Amino acid sequence: MQKFFILLKSTFFRWWFMVTLLYSSSATCPCCGRQGCPVGLGFSAILGFIFVSLAKLLVKIARARKLLFGRILCFFGVLSLACLLSSCVTPPVPRQAAQPCALNLPPSLPPATRSDILHTVAPGENLWRISKMYDVPSERIISANNLVSKEPVLKKGQKLLIPGASPVAPVISLYASSKWKYIIIHHSATDEGNSLAFDKAHQRRGWSGLGYHFVIDNGTKGKKDGQIEVSPRWLKQKDGSHCRAAGMNSRAIGICLVGNFNNERPSAKQMESLVFLVNKLKKYYKIPSRRILGHGQVDGASTDCPGKRFPWREFYSRIE
Repeated sequence: MQKFFILLKSTFFRWWFMVTLLYSSSATCPCCGRQGCPVGLGFSAILGFIFVSLAKLLVKIARARKLLFGRILCFFGVLSLACLLSSCVTPPVPRQAAQPCALNLPPSLPPATRSDILHTVAPGENLWRISKMYDVPSERIISANNLVSKEPVLKKGQKLLIPGASPVAPVISLYASSKWKYIIIHHSATDEGNSLAFDKAHQRRGWSGLGYHFVIDNGTKGKKDGQIEVSPRWLKQKDGSHCRAAGMNSRAIGICLVGNFNNERPSAKQMESLVFLVNKLKKYYKIPSRRILGHGQVDGASTDCPGKRFPWREFYSRIE
């Protein structure tokens, strides 16, 4: 214990404490990037010990050679070096874990642009998603529809009154996955439709619901022209049922545009939404443009989908 108190009174300990305090007040922890972290303080103490030991050694050398000015210069030179290095310690850039994130959420709009609408629940939609689509709090939707639970289970085809809804906007979630290597574009080959209608049609074929991952509407069946609907297959990250050729169901994102593009071109709003969606998926999953194909362009597929009048040149020119 007596040796410990002698150490506390020593010049070496006082300088060590001063350098450690100086370093820890300006530097950040090299592990977590925070100031005041126990690991960072320990790191500062070690560096302080090294710098003061180095200063003590240089002072001894200067004293042996009877250089007073050299002692002062050496000691404060080492202290300056400690301060300089402390300013160079920067926190590492944290690697953000990939997780679902809502894109292009509707901004808050003034009351003049809002209106009450009747929404038909589509496959995969829940109260949270509908709330974000129309920029209306979930509580208001619950109250307007006399829903009992705060987290009601919505049924496909259920009608909901959305009070003060803003124009519908896409809510697209992205998920960390290495399985998506292609994007396949389809047309419905029908004049009208939406995800709910296709879900019923695909179930009649014996499938487990809507086979596409996304549907882009053409303004029929109560949906807006260019509206993007997200399929339960995408929300659950399940394989598609849209292109059996070349095993694309398990590695390709299927996007269906409502319409028959053997007879007409997609609408301008459909193309705008398609380009927006493809660019988001392409960038996030690092899918090269050469792997963005029409159904009929896949090896082994015998179809003209997405139709002879689909504007491929315009489409590829707008892909980033």
